[in-house]
Amino acid sequence: MKKIDKTLLLDASTRLLFVMTDTQYEVLIHEFDILLKQMALIGKIEGVDQVAPMTFPLQNATMQLREDVPSPSLTQTQATQNATFVSEGQIKLPKVVG
Repeated sequence: MKKIDKTLLLDASTRLLFVMTDTQYEVLIHEFDILLKQMALIGKIEGVDQVAPMTFPLQNATMQLREDVPSPSLTQTQATQNATFVSEGQIKLPKVVG
């Protein structure tokens, strides 16, 4: 595994268009050190590689996906009937981003 250092984090942050201070890099490197130590501890658990990974945090035997049964779509009138503001057949929402 690659060593997590400032050079690696600087490259990643540049690619993701993040601007970080030196202090933030130091904190992030420290957090990665903790995370990697925890992962190493988990890796030392006997038989951990033989356990199937979970895709959901809770095991629920009763949870099943419903059958995908096609049904008729709503008309435009039905879809907009409960909206407070409708303009030209579309639901009008308040501006969110300035």
